[in-house]
Amino acid sequence: MKIANASPEDASLIADAILAAVGDEISDGLAGDRCSREDVHDLFMRLASRKDTQYSYTNARIARTDSGRPMGVCVSYDGAELKRLRVHFFHEACTTLGWKMTSEEMDNFPGETDSDEFYLDTLMVLPEFRGQGIGRALIDDARNRARAAGKPLGLLCDKDNVKARHLYESCGFRCMGERLFAGTVMDHLQIT
Repeated sequence: MKIANASPEDASLIADAILAAVGDEISDGLAGDRCSREDVHDLFMRLASRKDTQYSYTNARIARTDSGRPMGVCVSYDGAELKRLRVHFFHEACTTLGWKMTSEEMDNFPGETDSDEFYLDTLMVLPEFRGQGIGRALIDDARNRARAAGKPLGLLCDKDNVKARHLYESCGFRCMGERLFAGTVMDHLQIT
């Protein structure tokens, strides 16, 4: 297995990972009544193909087999950059999904991370590679990026996602409190 930077050609895989990470309920909430999950996927694919978004391929690392087949995806970034990076998400959501947000609402929207942490936004291991240590390897890779930035690695975990919580806790994450994400209260976990 090799873990390397993603490229613009990985945008669809990154979008798949984001939708898998947020789950059907949040994906449907993003789509609303006017759009489909395909529209939401297309939105994240466009964001992943850009350099200036939180979901950018520049923030993604891909675990691949020796032959190059993708095994898993991790998107992580410096939390200090969130406000600047997510502007493009809001504009795309307004354009694509019909959201109505003012610039002031975008500026004041609560963040899933803070400037004092490196944020693990998305982690997905493809089903055929689960249980082989790929998720742990991607977390270790993100932890190394966090160390290089001089910050702890943080993430949000759905309270009902027992499997994910077990993985995170086995890697050393500890609950630091709660945060609201897309209308859902989640646990904020961090590892130093």
